[in-house]
Amino acid sequence: MAYVLIALVGLIFIYVIKGFKIVSQSETMIVERLGRYDRTLPAGINIILPIIESTKETVMRSANGSTRMSAHIDLREQVFDFDKQSVITKDNVMTEINALIYFQIVDPVKSVYEIKNLPMAIEKLTQTTLRNVVGELELDETLTSRDTINTKLRTVLDEATNKWGVKVNRVELQDITPPDSIRFAMEKQMQAERDRRAEILKAEGEKQSAILKSEGEKSSEINAAEAERQAKILKAQGEAEAKVLEAEAQAKAQIMQAEAEAKALKMIAEAVASQGGDPANYMLAVKYIDGLKEMVSGKDNKTVYLPYEATGVLSSLGGIKDMFKEK
Repeated sequence: MAYVLIALVGLIFIYVIKGFKIVSQSETMIVERLGRYDRTLPAGINIILPIIESTKETVMRSANGSTRMSAHIDLREQVFDFDKQSVITKDNVMTEINALIYFQIVDPVKSVYEIKNLPMAIEKLTQTTLRNVVGELELDETLTSRDTINTKLRTVLDEATNKWGVKVNRVELQDITPPDSIRFAMEKQMQAERDRRAEILKAEGEKQSAILKSEGEKSSEINAAEAERQAKILKAQGEAEAKVLEAEAQAKAQIMQAEAEAKALKMIAEAVASQGGDPANYMLAVKYIDGLKEMVSGKDNKTVYLPYEATGVLSSLGGIKDMFKEK
């Protein structure tokens, strides 16, 4: 009887232990009652009824890429790193591409009951979608349009996996590896493009150098011409100012001479008038005498000049003589 009681207690203990289910944070478990879905267990300690209730196991993928059966469903964002696969582009170039897909299980029930092997389904769907998307692009577009490919892949995969309770957050292409022959041709093309750019830059540099040199020579000639013009202008202005000053000096000298002559004439006229003579006749006679001196001053001058109206001159001279006699 004691053994039966111990066995019964042992069975009850095992039954209770089997009924305790500990769910970690960011994980969940699906509970079936008599083969039908009953509830989803939250994180923490949960109790189920063994034999009547059981947890549903599903295929899960480990971090190393292997798959295993597990009752724990990870609700965190997961990443699948797929091996390289061969993809044919629109221009019939065989290219190897590997991709990363980031997804998260948002509905554990759908992920268990709507698909048998979720990791395999996501992997195969990604591969076929990648072939379809890349097959619509040429090689050059594939190499330069990673963002476009990533966006298309994410959109298609997100729509396809929605009924599995999965949300595809991001798809990234890691490597795009064209064949060796294509890579060699692309390298030659890139080298040729670099050489062409180098030649263009060199030609542009020589062109700019020639332009700057011609502009420098032009500026130098303009500056020289401007300097010469300014020098001529300054010289002309100096000569003009010198002529003005000279003319002013001559005018002042003539004015002073005229004033002196006028003063002398006034004094002579006053002296002649005080002696009772005619100043006009006196001055006329003096001018005639000076003129005769100039005419006969030459050494070889054999010409005799008789002034017009000589009698008038003689009468003027006689008047001068009489004036001095009276004095």
